[in-house]
Amino acid sequence: MRQNPTETLRRILPKVREVLHVAGVEMQLTAAVSFLTILQEESVSIHTYAHSFLQVILLHLEHRDAGVSNAWLETLLSVIEVLPKETLRHEILNPLVSKAQLSQTVQSRLVSCKILGKLTNKFDALAIKREILPLVKSLCQDVEYEVRSCMCRQLENIAQGIGTELTKSVVLPELIELSRDEGSSVRLAAFETLVNLLDIFDTDDRSQTILPLVKSFCEKSFKADESILISLSFHLGKLCHGLYGIFTPDQHLRFLEFYKKLCTLGLQQENGHNENQIPPQILEQEKKYISVRKNCAYNFPAMIVFVDPKNFHMDLYSTFFCLCHDPEVPVRYTIAICFYEVSKLLNSGVYLIHKELITLLQDESLEVLDALIDHLPEILELMSTGGESSVQENKLSSLPDLIPALTAAEQRAAASLKWRTHEKLLQKYACLPHVISSDQIYYRFLQRMFTIMMTNNVLPVQKAASRTLCIFLRYNRKQEQRHEVIQKLIEQLGQGKSYWNRLRFLDTCEFIIEIFSKSFFCKYFFLPAIELTHDPVANVRMKLCYLLPKVKSTLKIPADKHLLQQLEMCVRKLLCQEKDKDVLATVKRTVLELDRMEMSMDAFQKKFYEKDLLDQEKEREELLLLEMEQLEKEKQQNDGRPMSDKTFEKKRRDTKTPTTLPKNIPISVPGPTSGTQSTSKEIKKSKLIRSHSFNNQAFHAKYGNLDKCAGKSSTAAYTPSVSGLTKTSVISLTDDSFRTRNATSAPSSFSSNTPLPSTSRGTGNSGDPKSSGSKDTQPRKAALKSRKSNP
Repeated sequence: MRQNPTETLRRILPKVREVLHVAGVEMQLTAAVSFLTILQEESVSIHTYAHSFLQVILLHLEHRDAGVSNAWLETLLSVIEVLPKETLRHEILNPLVSKAQLSQTVQSRLVSCKILGKLTNKFDALAIKREILPLVKSLCQDVEYEVRSCMCRQLENIAQGIGTELTKSVVLPELIELSRDEGSSVRLAAFETLVNLLDIFDTDDRSQTILPLVKSFCEKSFKADESILISLSFHLGKLCHGLYGIFTPDQHLRFLEFYKKLCTLGLQQENGHNENQIPPQILEQEKKYISVRKNCAYNFPAMIVFVDPKNFHMDLYSTFFCLCHDPEVPVRYTIAICFYEVSKLLNSGVYLIHKELITLLQDESLEVLDALIDHLPEILELMSTGGESSVQENKLSSLPDLIPALTAAEQRAAASLKWRTHEKLLQKYACLPHVISSDQIYYRFLQRMFTIMMTNNVLPVQKAASRTLCIFLRYNRKQEQRHEVIQKLIEQLGQGKSYWNRLRFLDTCEFIIEIFSKSFFCKYFFLPAIELTHDPVANVRMKLCYLLPKVKSTLKIPADKHLLQQLEMCVRKLLCQEKDKDVLATVKRTVLELDRMEMSMDAFQKKFYEKDLLDQEKEREELLLLEMEQLEKEKQQNDGRPMSDKTFEKKRRDTKTPTTLPKNIPISVPGPTSGTQSTSKEIKKSKLIRSHSFNNQAFHAKYGNLDKCAGKSSTAAYTPSVSGLTKTSVISLTDDSFRTRNATSAPSSFSSNTPLPSTSRGTGNSGDPKSSGSKDTQPRKAALKSRKSNP
């Protein structure tokens, strides 16, 4: 049909028709799928398709095999969607009158029910009333309960086709009668259809007709088959929404009690018997009870709306507690999925479910943990900003079990074989700088990220730990800790003995380029990264080649001219000295890409406007972190006058750092120029105000600027140019330590007391008399020498 539709229809289709009369199940199923594919691909026009294929499809609708019959029916229902009205009327609707008669087989009448439900979307209300509704009524009164149930489930489609008035006068009476049917499956179908049609009926119909039916259904459900309870528990949320405002206070209370009873259904019957001793019918019943409780957990957010979040503690907290501690994993899994919705609905009352969050984090099932951590950043943000207290402080300080629960959850995930859950958890931990203090992250989480990077055997997990570690570093509040982490990254990864660690160092460099400003990367990681061009392992050199375009994008001319020379020198060495053919081929491709790249300039450029602004914002944040740390030290050392700023002190204790900054923050760039040396008390006061605003910024669930810069790490960015640019000096790769690139071209946001490998546009403040006497800040050599590594 794709290659030659005309000849296929003329020569092949007649043979297919002949074969299908005696074909087996497999060929029938294949033909049904093939006919549907021809329709979907529009291999021929609709008129040609109807003329050639429709009769074949109709002929096999009543095949003796139920699977084959259903396959042809699915094909026909898809064909009905595209056929014109006249074809539908003559080829399908008119023959349907005889096919729906009691004299036909049950299978024929079941097929007629489904076709009628589909046809209502193709005709107007008058035609439906005249030609289709009589058939519908007849099938609703069929002697076989299967037919009545099937037709009942099609009434929803029919109601949407005929409009509100006809639905109230024709469909609703049929549904009421079917809801009293002797067959439980028919009653169940009528109930579910009524729930789905609640929006169509007005308030009078709901209160006078539907509410009594629902009430009767609930009262009889415990005496009937458990499958009715499963359906009822699943549709409770829709019922609450559709009947909201109609219940009297007494009916409201009874419905709530009914829901609570369903939430604990089957738990009271637990005993100490061995599972092998329990009769099979009891085990089957318990499985149904588990499904009921699972559906109740699914509808829990709707029930909070039903009772009003203000009444949660009194009306629903005990039920929520039971669902979170349910002995069955599917129930706890479902309530873990709903936990974020529950937290949003409770708003300021979210503190009520702190303990349940800890419970689910400590759950023995990793499936429950996996469901919970999907929205863990949003949940923790609500926990940290919500609560009954009006004091502006981190509410998680009242939840001392959070950090042990988070660390235990990570360790359980790491000990399991479910590495995807472990990877996801590490990715979600990137939100922690907002909800717990910088020191807590440093002492409880940061070293763990290092350990995972060094020892874990799963690459996605290592990369997730690396990126999260970079975010922790990005928002660390103490300069000394930041420099210690940088030192570890360079010495243990970049200069590690294992080539695997050096590969992870390059991954980390990529994340640094993405998350930090370009000046930060150039200051600390540029030279350690390109030093790996001398690595003895070909895979490391090849990975570096792929990274070089992103490395080059961090440079700005003319400030980084000497670093550009170093990069070009390394590339030339690779071209001249590389012996591995795969690496050499990669180098050649990389050279072409590097040549095509446009260098970012110190001056503002229109083509890089958005990227430059993004990098400028990152650099502002990095500078502001340094300023805040200095102001905190001055605040602590100021013993002469009492502490008047209580908010600052609380912020100092709870140390939160956001990812977004107010755009009107003025930035002063430190350096030896006359403008930056005039720091008066008024300027310091303004910095203190800025630090307060920095602390109070909202931490968006997507981590603000971090995700904005995802995928943009290979672009050039703008760093504020500063007067007094001095001549740069070329740095030799064989020096024992790296010297700074120039004196004053960028802020020294990360100036260290410990002389790290630094190629910053701003000078490292190593000569600061305040820091020179510290025992922990003795100079360390971070030589990047040619070494023999163990592959």
